[in-house]
Parts: sequence; C-alpha cells; structure tokens
Amino acid sequence: MKAKGLNREMLRLALPSILANITIPLVGMVDIAITGHLGSLAAGGASAAALIGGISIGSMLFDLLYWNFSFLRVGTGGITAQAYGRCRKAEADSDVSAAGAALRECADAFGRAVGISVISGVILIALQWLIVQGAFLLIQSSPEVRDLAGRYFRIRIWAAPASLSLYALKGWFIGMQDTVSSMLTDLTVNFVNIGASCLLAFGAGRIAGIGYDGVAAGTVAAQYSGLALALAIVLVKYRKRVFRGYGPGDILSALGFGKAGKARRGELRRFFFMNADLLVRSLCFMAVYNGFTIISARYGDTMLAAGSVMMKIMLVFSYFTDGFAYAGEAMTGKYIGMKDKARTTATVGLSFMWSMGIACIFGAVYILAGTGLIKLMTSDAAVIEATGTFLPWLMLMPFFGCPAFTWDGIYIGAAATAAARNSAILSMIAFLATWFICIAAFKGVPAMHILFAAYFAHLSARTVYQTVLYRKAVIKPHFG
Repeated sequence: MKAKGLNREMLRLALPSILANITIPLVGMVDIAITGHLGSLAAGGASAAALIGGISIGSMLFDLLYWNFSFLRVGTGGITAQAYGRCRKAEADSDVSAAGAALRECADAFGRAVGISVISGVILIALQWLIVQGAFLLIQSSPEVRDLAGRYFRIRIWAAPASLSLYALKGWFIGMQDTVSSMLTDLTVNFVNIGASCLLAFGAGRIAGIGYDGVAAGTVAAQYSGLALALAIVLVKYRKRVFRGYGPGDILSALGFGKAGKARRGELRRFFFMNADLLVRSLCFMAVYNGFTIISARYGDTMLAAGSVMMKIMLVFSYFTDGFAYAGEAMTGKYIGMKDKARTTATVGLSFMWSMGIACIFGAVYILAGTGLIKLMTSDAAVIEATGTFLPWLMLMPFFGCPAFTWDGIYIGAAATAAARNSAILSMIAFLATWFICIAAFKGVPAMHILFAAYFAHLSARTVYQTVLYRKAVIKPHFG
C-alpha cells in the first residue's frame, strides 16, 4: 500500500474517533458547569467551589477504580487488532482454516473481555462502601466536599458493569478496525450524559430537578444506553462473520469455565499475565493523575477547583490526538498481525505527523482563547482568578502531551506491554521526584506551579523512554 493509501486508512480510522472524542471533554465541562451554576438548587446551599470539588473528587474515585481496568480496552484492542491482521493475511493467502481460527480469536477476545467486565462491575457495586471509606483515608478535603463526593459515588457506582463493558467494547471495535461503531457508541453515551444530567439536575417543564444528584444519575442512564447500542451493533454487524456458532457457552469457555474452559485456562493465564503489565501501567497513571487532584485538594477548595478546571481544559487537545493514537494502535496491530514491517513503520511516522500537527493547532488555540475557556467552565470569580495564573502551562501542554499519547497507541497495538509498563513506572517516578524535590528546594515558588511542573515531567519521561526503546520493544520482537 502506498503512503497515500496508508494516510487515507489512518484518516478513516482517526476521524470517527476524533468526532466522538470531541464530546468527551464536553461531558466533563457540562458536569462542572452544571455544578458551578446550580445556585439555589445546590446541595445544602453548598458553594460553587465545593460543588466543583465534589464532582472532581467523585470523578477521581471512578478514575481510581476504572483505570485499574483499562486493560479491558487496551489489551483487548491490541489482541484483537493482531488477530484481525492474521485473518486478513490468511484470507489473502486463501487459507480458510487459518482465517477461521483468527476470527475465533477475535470472538474469544470479545467474550473474555465482556465477561470479565460484567463480573468486575458487580463486585465493585458490592464493595462500594469499602471503596469510599478506603479512598478517603488518602484524600484530604473539606467535610463538605467529602460529603458531596460520596453522594456522587454512591449513585454512579451502579453503572459499573456497563462502564467496564464499554471499555472492552471500545477496544474490540478499534481492534476490528471499526472506529465508526466505537464513535456511535461514544456519541450516544456522551450526548445522553449531557442531556440526562441537565434534565435531572435542573428539571424541565413538569419534571422537577434533583440538583447535584442529577449529574451522577444522568451518567448512569448514559452508560447503560451506550452499552445497549454497542451490543446491538455487535449483534447486527458481526454475528454472521465473527460469531457464527458462538454462544454463551463459548464465552464461559473463554473465561475458563466448564470442561472446554479447563483446556483453555492456559490462554486465560497468558491473557492475565499480559494484562498484569497493563494493570501496573494503569496504577502508575492513576498515581499521577489522582496524585495531582489529591495534592491540589490540600491547598483548599479554590485551588482544587482551579486545578480541576485547568486539567479539563489542558486535556481537550488529547481527544484529537487520541483519534490518531487509536488509529495508530489499530493499524500497528493489524500490520504486525500481517507481518508487514514496511507498513508498520510507515504507520508510526504518519501517527506522529498528524499528532504534532494537532499540537501546533491547540498551542495556538490555548494562547488565543485560554481565558475564555476558563470562564466557560465556571462563573466563580475566585476560581477564575486562581486558574488564570496557570495559563502558561496550558499553552505548553500539547507539545509535551502529543508525543507521549501517540507512543502509547503504537506500543499497545504492538502488544509491547512490558515496555508500556516500564514507561509508566518511570513517568510516575518522574512526577513524584519532581514534586518532592522541588517543593523542598523552591520554597518561594507557588505549590501549584510545582505541581504542574511535576505533571509535565511525567509526560517527558514517557516520551523519552518510549522513543529510545521503540525498535527494541516494537519492531524487533515481530520482525527481527
């Protein structure tokens, strides 16, 4: 395939993801905007800063949980993409048996991931009280913010089976080179989330709003709506080709249950060993992102709110970059499965070309519209003033973030899980070391500026490590 054809393929995969991803920051912004403008509907007369802090801490608790299960998307995507590539190669070689075996791998990847998702979600619901109590042993916040975060968590936790299943389904769709189905699912989740949260919080017509609790309830409704659509797409689009003759018994077998499953427990162990690397990776990222929120909470509700607003705006660009990261992941996995080195390396180059183009665009957007974006997120004068002091960090963010996020997609598509794990460990060490060393050494520098410097250090560590290790971790294991 010529470079033009590869570029067309990357755009075909990336654009649907970008369209869906555009709505993801809107959900977070709408949640914060709803709580920041509740006024008389505020829970117990809470301030805007406390409400934003409650949403931020509550959301962080779910990040704390769900990032532990990100292997359901990441691992499923890489495994499925490579199986899909083997199927395409077998079909090109007219090897019907090998093509059927590869499609069976795709089906098993789906069944295993969704089965684990549902089981894990039910367990999280059962353990919700312990999770909240344990989390607040580590998180320091005002009693008001703690109460609001706990209320948010106890409502939204009921969406856990759907939320985790959507992780798995998104990875599977990406691995199957089907970002359109992933897009449709994401758009459904995000727009239902926005509409339901607004409706349930503020009310409309004869429907009375329930204030703060409506934000969490709207998220629950959205997650189950998205799951219903995703499963319908799988049933209609893939039932005949991928799942012909595949039933509930096969899902149980893929999970290691029954006589047939006993013989396949070695596959399941390999699946978990590979995803253990991804779990460690998730834990390290969780330590960084949640560490950012935990540390900012120590400096009061206003600083917590300012940090939360900044992080939401800072990561808006990533939803564009991630579109190309997902495309790079899907294409890298497919061409590795097809044993095509030339197109694998070309995919990496194209991923970075588009990603850094996004960085330049958003660097300009943040310079020109940074203050306006802050005011869009909240009307609280104290939060606006505090957030405005961090604008220089906002302008630099795309140039540090894009390379790190792009490499993540390449490594996942190649199933280079050990290297991805080590990269995350190094980045966590960079974050913590920068924070503790600088907070002790630079007494006159505001703590929040040091916190942003630590966050940027973690991005730099990821980029440098994965750049240096690329040929050894991605190319050599598959092509020698």
